[in-house]
Amino acid sequence: MQDIMDIKDIAFPNLGIYLRNVPKSFSIFGFEIALYGVIIGIGVLCGVLLAAHVAKKEKLDADIIWDFAIYAIIFSIIGARIYYVIFSWDMYKDNLIGILNLRNGGLAIYGGVIAAFLTLWVYCKVKKQRFLQIADICVPGLVLGQVIGRWGNFTNREVFGEYTDSLLAMRLPIDAVRSSDISEKIAANIVEGTNYIQVHPTYLYESLWNLALLLLMLCYRQHKKFEGEQWLLYLGGYGLGRAWIEGIRTDTLFLPHTTIAVSQLLAVVLFVAALAADVLIRLYLNRKGTKTATVTIEAETQKEAKVSVEATDKQQ
Repeated sequence: MQDIMDIKDIAFPNLGIYLRNVPKSFSIFGFEIALYGVIIGIGVLCGVLLAAHVAKKEKLDADIIWDFAIYAIIFSIIGARIYYVIFSWDMYKDNLIGILNLRNGGLAIYGGVIAAFLTLWVYCKVKKQRFLQIADICVPGLVLGQVIGRWGNFTNREVFGEYTDSLLAMRLPIDAVRSSDISEKIAANIVEGTNYIQVHPTYLYESLWNLALLLLMLCYRQHKKFEGEQWLLYLGGYGLGRAWIEGIRTDTLFLPHTTIAVSQLLAVVLFVAALAADVLIRLYLNRKGTKTATVTIEAETQKEAKVSVEATDKQQ
C-alpha cells in the first residue's frame, strides 16, 4: 500500500483492497448530485418494495404500505434532522438557517426511526389499521433500507470509528474527512510520512449487522408467536448492534453537558425494553394457553360424564 493517498482514494490494507477515485458526487447538466442521497434513495425504494412484498404475503393490500411510505419518508427526514440538531445545538445556535441545509449532512438514523414509528401510529389511527400488524410488515423493509443506506456514509467518508489494525481496517486521506471526527487516538497513530488515518469502518459493521438481522427476521416471520414480535425483534436486535458500534464511533452525539452517547443510551434502553416485553408477552400467552387448555379439558370431561349419565338413564 502506498504511503501518500489521493484525496479520493479509500483503502482496506489488511484485505489488500485499494480503491482509487471513489467519488462523493456526480454532475448532471451542471447540477451536482451527492451519491449519499442517491444511495439513501435506493435504500428507501428497496425497503418499501420489500415491505409491500411482505404485506402481500400477509394478505394485506400493498397499497397501504405505499400510501404510508409517502408520509414516512417525509417525516423521517424531518425527524432525523431534528434529532441531529438537538444534540448538535452548539453547531447551529448561531446559524439557524444552517438547520435547513441538508447538503452538508446531519441526519441521525434514530431520529428518523422514531419519527417513522410515530407517523405509523398516527396513520393507523386515522386509517383504522392495526399498528403492530403494519409495524411487523414494515420493519424488514426498514432494516433493508438501513443495510443499503449505510453505504452512503462510505462515499461521504464518515461514520467511522477509532484507530484499528484489524482485518477490516480502513484508510482514508486526512483531507477527505472532517477534522472533528479525528480523535486523539486516531491522530496519535498517524504514521509519520503518510497522509491518511486508519480506522474502524463502523458504517460497514452496522450494514453487516443489519443484514444478519434482516435474514433472521425473514426466517422467523412464519414462526412469530404474537403480533408485534417482529417489531420488538427490530428494536432489540438493532439496539444491541448499535450499542456496541456507537461505542467505537468518533462522531457520536452526546447528551448536553455530559459524556453520555445519546444513541448508545437509547439503543441499550430499546434492547432491554424489547427483550423484557417479548419475555413478558410469551409468559402471558403461555399462561393463557395453559388456562384455556385446562378449561377445555374440564369441559370435555364434564361433557363425557353427562353423556355417560344419560346413557345409564336410558339403559335403566
